[in-house]
Amino acid sequence: MANLKEVRTRIASVSSTQQITSAMKMVSAAKFRRAQNAIVGMRPYAAQLNEIIASIDVADGVRTPYHAAREVKRVVLVVVTSNKGLCGAFNSNVLKLAQQRIDHWRGAKAEISVLSIGKKSSEQLTRQKDLRVSVHDELLDAPAFDAVAQLADGLMTDFAEKRIDRVELIYNQFKNSLSQILSCEQFLPVAPASKSSSSKSDIGNDYIFEPSKEDIMREMVPLTLRSTFYRVVLDSLAAEHGARMTAMQKATDNATELLKDLRLSYNKARQASITNEIIEIVSGSEALKG
Repeated sequence: MANLKEVRTRIASVSSTQQITSAMKMVSAAKFRRAQNAIVGMRPYAAQLNEIIASIDVADGVRTPYHAAREVKRVVLVVVTSNKGLCGAFNSNVLKLAQQRIDHWRGAKAEISVLSIGKKSSEQLTRQKDLRVSVHDELLDAPAFDAVAQLADGLMTDFAEKRIDRVELIYNQFKNSLSQILSCEQFLPVAPASKSSSSKSDIGNDYIFEPSKEDIMREMVPLTLRSTFYRVVLDSLAAEHGARMTAMQKATDNATELLKDLRLSYNKARQASITNEIIEIVSGSEALKG
């Protein structure tokens, strides 16, 4: 059985760790609330944009340069992770999916580039010497729409000028504080809407388009793509804070259970020590009587 000093040292260490994880949980909870409000407010706007574009796309087949599907020779993978750790499997799941997509496109003989948002993905992917990685970790520090839109505009320009043929977004989509949905979405080319997917949304909608539908699509599609890119960043941030809050809660609970076991061990060791002292005193007393 461990001696009293060792057990006391472990109790102090676990108690200190418990205080840290509890504080980190509170910080993550505050950040999570702000991130959740941001993504919840963003989703209806993005959904309405997609609905309007889908109604034009299905009814008239209007296309833009961002709809052009061609043979995939150059691929850009946008990988969104976090700048910090201690959030469970949040980053490892994204990196596993990103590696699967990299292997897939390598098998298809495509030229692969990675746009990394988050230090965890940047550190991991830059180790692959045969992979071109563009790092944009600063976007997560203060995610502003203008900065994210500028990055999306660069991808759209490269696609329209045929420097790249496909863009995929790999990230964790926010569901709630306890779970995230690992997602891989096609960003470019824009996938044409199907009639079945938009039939329900078209019921009761009678839009009057001014100016022409072609002009509206030329303006709306880039705006929708920028909004989609920004939504992905906000989704990932909300999912990150939710995952970290959950991880810190579990760590705090584990520390509480460990402290119970350690205190039980300490009491047993202390009782054994007291018993040994009593035995020594009684034995000494009996020896003097003899």
